[in-house]
Amino acid sequence: MSKNKPKVSVIGAGLAGCEAAYQLAERGIAVSLYEMKPEKFSPAHKLNGFCELVCSNSLRSDRLQNGAGLLKEEMRRLGSIVMQCAEESRVPAGGALAVDRDIFSELVTKRLSEHENITIEHGEVTSLPDAPAIVATGPLTDGAMLEAIEAFFGEGLHFYDAVAPVISAESLDMSKIFEGSRYERGNDYLNCPMDKEEYFTFINNLITAETAPLHEFETPRVFEGCMPIEVMAKRGPMTLAYGPLKPVGIVDPRTGKRPYAVVQLRKENNEATLYNIVGFQTNLKFGEQKRVFGMIPGLENAEFVRYGVMHRNTFINSPGKLTPWFECMAKPGLYFAGQMTGVEGYIESAASGMLAGIDLALKLNGEQSVDFGSKTAIGALGRYVSCYNGSDFQPMNISFGIIEGLSNAPRNKQERYTLIAERSLGIIDSIAERTGLNGAKTATECE
Repeated sequence: MSKNKPKVSVIGAGLAGCEAAYQLAERGIAVSLYEMKPEKFSPAHKLNGFCELVCSNSLRSDRLQNGAGLLKEEMRRLGSIVMQCAEESRVPAGGALAVDRDIFSELVTKRLSEHENITIEHGEVTSLPDAPAIVATGPLTDGAMLEAIEAFFGEGLHFYDAVAPVISAESLDMSKIFEGSRYERGNDYLNCPMDKEEYFTFINNLITAETAPLHEFETPRVFEGCMPIEVMAKRGPMTLAYGPLKPVGIVDPRTGKRPYAVVQLRKENNEATLYNIVGFQTNLKFGEQKRVFGMIPGLENAEFVRYGVMHRNTFINSPGKLTPWFECMAKPGLYFAGQMTGVEGYIESAASGMLAGIDLALKLNGEQSVDFGSKTAIGALGRYVSCYNGSDFQPMNISFGIIEGLSNAPRNKQERYTLIAERSLGIIDSIAERTGLNGAKTATECE
């Protein structure tokens, strides 16, 4: 590590900040990683460690024909600490990558705390740091730091994010529940089948249940990916039957038929003592959650280890303000990363931190930025945040919809996505070989 290189401040030890700090440190850059916990906690955080997952324990699909699966594989090949620790804390979840959130946090915290180029600084940061720095304070940024960011960029945008409840496995009535994943892809989920009468009784109670008050905004904007289940249900009586409760690909082994609707439960830990209710982010009052969700077959006596809650998220109107590497156009050397930039989701947040960390490290080492382009998932994500030209910028998950398509593409969607993924990973491998950004290959072909 050169003594002539400045030390980088990384503010926030969430997914983006941790990934950014690691990428910098691995390239010989000294990092001060600031984390306000355990001195101060946001309303949604409970753990003392880094990279706390507060919404779900799933990092979504691992299939390369899915945008999330492709992005994760790109990150693996670029040496992501988030992906390394996710693999080591993995719990069964069918075709998805889900983790034991406690073990995951412990692993990331330990690796960064022991890194020779990283110094951990505990305490709240209330102003923007001098460059070089990466600000990754998260979507719950508030107080003086929020005011500083809004003063720097102009007024921030707001929406609300909701969290699903977690229930005890031993409290489930397994006589009404069966194991299985959609399309017989393993037995990693528990399925609570509903007949038509049970479904509509549940819907009617759900849409009339009492919600907890929101204090900061009268009309919150809610991101589609974490929309409360009760808000979704109010769009129409069949919305959930075609959404998170869709029975497609599931057969009840007791009847040999497809249920009218099905609620799925996903493991929260390796021991399978806890499950979350998939897609059931909610803002219902705690008593109402117990009453209404207790109407789900098998959950009549469910013990709620954690009730669902709703909290505010804040994000920057990033297009025209940040580069595709998440660097401030108005202040070179100052980067922002994570959900506050307008990426949505765990892996997207980590990917933004990876881009910011790699880019800043390259520049401090006297090298040029790497253009990941719009043909890779990670590059397309950066370009969405930087170059979106619509009228209403909103947080975005990675999807094939923002990755550059193919000329003369096959009409079959899976074939098309397979070719896009193969092209993308070829570009990533070429960049990694050329620049030394090598990680680990864990998938050698598209399924």
